[in-house]
Amino acid sequence: MKRWIKTNKIMIAGAAIGAALGLLYWKFVGCTSGTCMITSRPLNSALYGALIGGFLLPSLFDKTKKTEQ
Repeated sequence: MKRWIKTNKIMIAGAAIGAALGLLYWKFVGCTSGTCMITSRPLNSALYGALIGGFLLPSLFDKTKKTEQ
């Protein structure tokens, strides 16, 4: 378990940052009518933010960048 956390720490950090940003988006922008699928509930916003953050941050810090030869 510790090895998995160590190898995926950037993904975990991205998910945590994304979840926090998702909650902030729900709080300050949100959906007033309640019909928006993502922003109508704080849990939906946090999960969507965690998903996006978990995929986006590791792609920005990719250790296996290809170099042109």
